[in-house]
Amino acid sequence: MKIRPTIPFLKLLICLSLCLATGAVYAQSGADTVQSIPGIQITTSVDKAEVFIGDLITYEVTIEHDSAITLIPPPLGANLGAFDVKDYDPDKEKKLEGGRVQTTTTFVLSTFTTGDYVIPAIPILFELPDKTRKVMLAEPVPIKIKSMLENAGDSVDIRPVKDPYEFKRNWVPYYLLGGSLMILLIAFALWWKLRKRPEAGAYVDLRPPWEIAYEKLALLQSSPTLADEKYKDYYVALTEIIRDFLGRVYRITVLDMTTEEFLVIFKGMDLPEGLYGQTSDLLQHADLVKFAKYVPERSRAEQDFEAAHTIVNLVRIEEERRQQTQMHLASNTTPTSTDTGGRK
Repeated sequence: MKIRPTIPFLKLLICLSLCLATGAVYAQSGADTVQSIPGIQITTSVDKAEVFIGDLITYEVTIEHDSAITLIPPPLGANLGAFDVKDYDPDKEKKLEGGRVQTTTTFVLSTFTTGDYVIPAIPILFELPDKTRKVMLAEPVPIKIKSMLENAGDSVDIRPVKDPYEFKRNWVPYYLLGGSLMILLIAFALWWKLRKRPEAGAYVDLRPPWEIAYEKLALLQSSPTLADEKYKDYYVALTEIIRDFLGRVYRITVLDMTTEEFLVIFKGMDLPEGLYGQTSDLLQHADLVKFAKYVPERSRAEQDFEAAHTIVNLVRIEEERRQQTQMHLASNTTPTSTDTGGRK
């Protein structure tokens, strides 16, 4: 069975290889180790000086040097003591003002032993303008690794698991929500049932529907709506007159329907000849004006007014004829009385 190396192991292997390569380069270069070099500044830092065991530590080495000085590869791969390298971001170079160069190398470290540690000084190789090579050491960084058990109390033994806690369900919000929804449903049902009933004491016009329609048409004709070219208001009023009239005659709730819904029902009824076509043309043209912002010609608006009058006349004539027929049939079927008394 083949064992595949894990990613942390590969990172550690890369860092160790870089460390060995750096050591080999330094040994071959014959460079002297010095404490400082003019024009070079090395800064080391960690994000946390005290951490708990297993925590990640970000360790940065920042090098600033003159552009005439060369930082010798390979990148930093130094011995970091007891710390494991979890991640490695080498040699981020940045140009500074004054012709200086800044190089930053970042290590992510961790360890699983407690105590006071020091990230050791890292040797860094430079080539000076005179082609001589020097090694400068970065400052070591102290780190304190603390145990998670320092504040664990008087015992570090694993305590037994407590019994699971049972949270009691609070049903009150559900009852309140259900009750509120029920009240809303009942209120809506009552409103829907009563909305079509006439108010108590409200005036009920007992005139024939065509007389009511004629009166409304006359009022609309005398209003300045058409003269002021308020076509939308004009057609809203005109179609409401016709819808209310047809609803009264044929006992259907026309005002609650769309034009398409009404025409579907209206087409299946026993209607006077030509009534359906004229009604359909009027209502559909009116919808263009009311909802599609269509502006008709003044002459077309006047024609539609005449069409409304024609619709009322057709229905009136048909209804009066039907009433007369019913009265005639009723008079012919009235039973006659017979004299059953005896004669002397």
